[in-house]
Amino acid sequence: MTTPPSTRSVKFSDDERGGWSSDRPRREGAAPRAADVSVRCQVLGPTDRMRYTPGSLVLIVSADHAERDRFARRTLLEDQAAILSLDKVRALLAGRVPEDQVEERAAQLLDAAATKRFAAGDAVVLLADGLSHEERDHWVRLAHRHRRPRHLILIEVGRDKVSDDDKLALNELRRWLDGGDLGEEGFHTALRLSGPTIGELKRIVFRPPPRDE
Repeated sequence: MTTPPSTRSVKFSDDERGGWSSDRPRREGAAPRAADVSVRCQVLGPTDRMRYTPGSLVLIVSADHAERDRFARRTLLEDQAAILSLDKVRALLAGRVPEDQVEERAAQLLDAAATKRFAAGDAVVLLADGLSHEERDHWVRLAHRHRRPRHLILIEVGRDKVSDDDKLALNELRRWLDGGDLGEEGFHTALRLSGPTIGELKRIVFRPPPRDE
């Protein structure tokens, strides 16, 4: 008798969906205090199928955009519309707006597309443009405003595909992920895939957990 494939299901209690910072009085004229997006982060192990809560943010990060894109296309066959990236928007804008305005307009359109999906309760799979904390923080805070769970998947690639400029940021991200510290950035779960474990994950789906879980 064959063993049914394993499924990783991720659930959250209300206190894991983020909170707001202290309401202590602010000095007159002081900038508003940023929301506290920190949560408890669960570091996940490789599996053949990932199930996230509908409406979640999944941020896919890699030093190599081609590997990142292949992974997303292969694992998200059921929800290709959820996949958003600056690369896609840049391609749509090429030749339609002045070259010096492409980056600004692309960022605006990507924000609008993600906001629309969050508001409708739809999942957002964001293919990160880089490895910076600042980019991750931007998307975490957008999802947090809509009270959406946040998840990160790091796709590792060979050293020859990691630029010198990315090495420091990548090593820092690895340390935070492996140590379970990405909760400080607002991620509820983190998953690191490399080598054969990349191919082992066959599907990413957005469905409620079974009632018996």
